[in-house]
Formats: sequence, structure tokens, C-alpha cells
Amino acid sequence: MKITVKDGTEIYYKDWGTGQPIVFHHGWPLSGDDWDAQMMFFLEKGYRVIAHDRRGHGRSSQGATGHDMDTYAADVAELTEALDLRDAIHIGHSTGGGEVIRYAAKYGKDRVAKAVLISAVPPIMAQSESNPDGVPMEVLDGIRENTANNRTQFFADFTMVFYGYNREGATIKQGVRDNWWRQGMMGGVKAHYDGIKAFSETNFIQDLESVDIPVLVLHGEDDQVVPFPISGAKTITHLKNGKLISYPGFPHGMPTTEAATINADLLAFIES
Repeated sequence: MKITVKDGTEIYYKDWGTGQPIVFHHGWPLSGDDWDAQMMFFLEKGYRVIAHDRRGHGRSSQGATGHDMDTYAADVAELTEALDLRDAIHIGHSTGGGEVIRYAAKYGKDRVAKAVLISAVPPIMAQSESNPDGVPMEVLDGIRENTANNRTQFFADFTMVFYGYNREGATIKQGVRDNWWRQGMMGGVKAHYDGIKAFSETNFIQDLESVDIPVLVLHGEDDQVVPFPISGAKTITHLKNGKLISYPGFPHGMPTTEAATINADLLAFIES
């Protein structure tokens, strides 16, 4: 299914079941398919589950513009209005976590019941004078360079870090790696390139501080993509009504590799 937002971009989404809605927001450079383990789990628990492909990603339009956090959040606002979602739980992974908190702060006052940020990029990822322990810009520039000029191989290689498959003793699942690559290559290179700035340089402190809803922060302590000390550990300090769970040894892609643990903790928070 698709909706067409104000600038003509088509946003693809899946919408299954009935009951209280849970909206899933995927990470860079993936699609709504990255939530398979959660969509199936919560559908069977009686929830309505919705996952969209961010503009430029997956099956949504591959336009040249709008690949910034404000537009991402505005697209979500149009989707939630089109589906008239109320009392919704919004769950975001990585870049999607930034999208969730920006949407909740700017548009979600009467629609969002709770939010979850998993392995998420807030409060701000990139290193700067005001954020000295962030990810150095040369690292982010390397991701940009590889995305622009070496995307097919870079995406294949990136899965090793994403899922912690480069750690000693890791059980590598080639199908998981292939599925990540498949999702990434469905999206447009311009959206992926611009999205790096969106996820790394957006400052979410004001968004985090302005929301009153319960927010669950889940983060793996061995996250090699969005390191826990600069993200989840700081995010919790900016929330009025936050709860943090960190997991020793869990990787960035833990909703896939550690789905049973993550799903159980999500369910407990949603039902609390």
C-alpha cells in the first residue's frame, strides 16, 4: 500500500491486523522489511502493526530531495493522519529512532502513547566542538564516500559490523547479511547519501526534552555503528519519562540477532 505525501512522494507501508497500533521506523539504509521479527511477533499478540519505507528507501519513491529529519517526520505525520492512528506506540531503530522522537515532539501530541528508541542515533551522533566525544567527521565522510562510489560492496561488508559478525565466536548467518544488502540496494543512492547527514548531524536534544510520554531506550553495549556511550547512555539523561535497558555484547542490529530478548522487553514496556 502507498500514500502520496504533499510533495508527490509515494510512501510505501505495510498495515496488518487490528488493535492498538505499533508503528515501526527502520534504520539506514533499509526498509520496513527489517522489522519482520517484530511485525510477526506483535501481530500474533493482537496488535495492529505498521511499517513504512522511508522516502528514497525500499519501495517508496526515489526522489532527489527531502532526505532530512524534518521531512522524514513530516512524512510520518501524513501517514499517521491518513491511517488515523491514535494511542500508537512508535518504535524506531537507529535512524528510525531519530525519526520517532522528532515526529513525537513535533506532531505526536494527540496520537503517540509511548515511544521506543532502539540502537538509536539521538541525542547527536557527529563529533563537533559542542559534542567532542561524537563520531569523527572523517568516519562519516568515509561512509559517504563508500555509499556514493562503492555502494554494492560497502553495503555487503557493512553487515559484518552491523550484526557484530566480526566478533570472535559470532554465528554468521549469510541469509541475514544478504537480506540487509537486498533492502539497502532497493533504495536510492541519493537518499542514502543525504541520509548520512540526517542521521549523524541532526541534534535531537530539544525533541528528547520536550516529550512527556514514556520512552524506552534499548541499546547494545557492543554497538559498533552507533556507540552506546554517545547515544543511549546520553539520551536517557534528556528524557522526562525515560527507561534505559542496555545489553552487554549486543550489536547494532540486535532486533534481528537478539529478537527474542528485544521482543520480550518491548512487550513488557508496551503492556506496562
